[in-house]
Amino acid sequence: MVTTLSAPLSKALHDSTMAAHDQAENASFITRLMSGEGTVDGLVALLRQSLPVYEALETACRGAGDDPRLAAILDPRLDRTNALRADLETHAAQGRSCDVVVPAVNVYVDELRACTSDPAALIGHHYVRYLGDLSGGQIIKTMVRRHYGVEDGLSFYEFEIDKPKVYKDEYRAALDALPLSESDREAALAAATRAFELNHQIFLDLEAAGVR
Repeated sequence: MVTTLSAPLSKALHDSTMAAHDQAENASFITRLMSGEGTVDGLVALLRQSLPVYEALETACRGAGDDPRLAAILDPRLDRTNALRADLETHAAQGRSCDVVVPAVNVYVDELRACTSDPAALIGHHYVRYLGDLSGGQIIKTMVRRHYGVEDGLSFYEFEIDKPKVYKDEYRAALDALPLSESDREAALAAATRAFELNHQIFLDLEAAGVR
């Protein structure tokens, strides 16, 4: 049996994060939003939490971008900060805004900032966020449009990538070719699981704050 110790990095990342991934995507806040039982305000709150996370992630990637352990997976087409800012401005113009930033976001941001000096860990965070946006993020966009009639303010989920399936396959191949030591690999796997845990905690914090 292939284990996470011997599997290609892309498979190891997928397999080692399955439990944390399932826990995050089954949080009440996100399942309510996806089923149509939430509100557009809940979407706006989620976008608001995402902004400082992506600002920190993309700053860390720029800071560590010359490191050969990371460089091959970096792509400015993946950057989400400007799209998030634009979406929040669009929603604000329609009378929807969120001033709440939950505690888990601050923890997440601090950990991402620390990754500027830890490119191997940054790999795991990069994988979770961007491959998630290219996969599950597209489902969120579809369901939000279907349930809440939202058409504007969703550019966060839109990429200038013609063939996402091909792109994701190429991204996984680039992951597998990264020049990592065993300790680098372990750091990437641990960070990916941690990223899902932090996302889950954001959903829990939003729930606790009464955001629907």
